[in-house]
Order: sequence, then C-alpha cells, then structure tokens
Amino acid sequence: MKAMILAAGLGTRMRPLTDHCPKPLLEAGGKPLILHHIDHLKTLGITDIVINVSYLAQQIVDALGDGAAHGVTIRWSHEPTPLETGGGIRQALPLLGEMPFLLVNGDVWCELDPAWMSPLAGDLARLVLVDNPEHHPEGDFALDMAGRAHTSGEPRLTFSGISLIDPALVAEQPEGAFKLAPLLRDAMQAGRVGGLHHRGAWVDVGTPERLQALDAWLRQRQ
Repeated sequence: MKAMILAAGLGTRMRPLTDHCPKPLLEAGGKPLILHHIDHLKTLGITDIVINVSYLAQQIVDALGDGAAHGVTIRWSHEPTPLETGGGIRQALPLLGEMPFLLVNGDVWCELDPAWMSPLAGDLARLVLVDNPEHHPEGDFALDMAGRAHTSGEPRLTFSGISLIDPALVAEQPEGAFKLAPLLRDAMQAGRVGGLHHRGAWVDVGTPERLQALDAWLRQRQ
C-alpha cells in the first residue's frame, strides 16, 4: 500500500514560525513533524510515499530527497499554488495508482494502527475519528454502532486528518483546486464511508502553542 502526506499548506495559523520554515519541517520532540509521519508509516510497513508540496516546497524536498536516507521511497507532487486537499490528491493520482492509499494530513501527530488498513470492501473511504478536542467541540461527523460515518447524528467525533481513500473518490473530478470534504459527505449519503474511533494519542498541530505542548509531551516520552 502507498501513502500520501499532505504538506502543501501555507501554515498561516502557525505564523510567525512558518514565515521562513514550512510547517512540515517544524520540530517536535527533536524531529521534524513530517519525519514523525514517515517513521509511523514505516512501522506499518508502508515505504512508498507521495508528498504534495507548494509553500516553501524546495526546503521540504531538500530535507527529504528521495527518502532513501529514511528507508522509504518518496515521490513529489508539486503544486505551483495549493490545490486544497481534493485537488492535491487528484493531481497526485498518477503517482498513487488505482489502489486505496493511506492519506495523512501533515498538520497532525498520531501513531498509526494497522487495523485501519483492512480492505475498504466497496467503500470509497474510511475515516479515522477522534474525541472532539477543546478547540473543535462540535466535531465533524457521526459514527454509528456499525462503523458507518454520517454527516449528522450522534455521537459526533472529529476527523483526525487520517483516512484510507479509494482513488475513485476524486478520479472523476476536473483538475484544479477543490476540497475533499464535500466529496466525503456525498459518499456518506450514498452509504460508502466507514469510520473508526481512535482513542489513542492524537494532536492537531495547528498553532504554535499546540506544537510546543506536543514537543514537551514527546520529550517526556524519550
């Protein structure tokens, strides 16, 4: 299985830290955020990785190269301007192929679970959902007892930024910038999105304060 790490964002919420450094290269626990993702993917046995880049892209490419130094193979999808999540995946499809792949948002920190990788069995996506953090109390989607994700209902959980995606979810979309969330909602209405409730450690590294808290927590674990 392949994975895609989303690393093309502008990192506006992280300013001034991202004025001259792209968010994926900001460090927590003595290591760039994107290297945490690569290490977690390797733990799952995933070593074929696609990364999309745009803002300060060359810094990320220079830091990781072809991935050989980190025991993986990295292929790059360059976006002259950010294409949003959906558009970024759509552009990267030639690199990703036709099989389901693991999608990881570069803005989060989370250890990955092999249970998330089971076949989609006809679904277009499987979302990893977490308890609602303080900064997002309303959540994003509902998860029923059968493991199906819905746009409404209870209990509401927060999308972790990690999912298993069938390329067919975006393959018919025109090229250019577009969001992934509307496509996920349409697929939910069609009954083709599953979900899993992850109760382990997860951090949305969206602000300097949360990055600092993650850094402190990781250093305590070392």
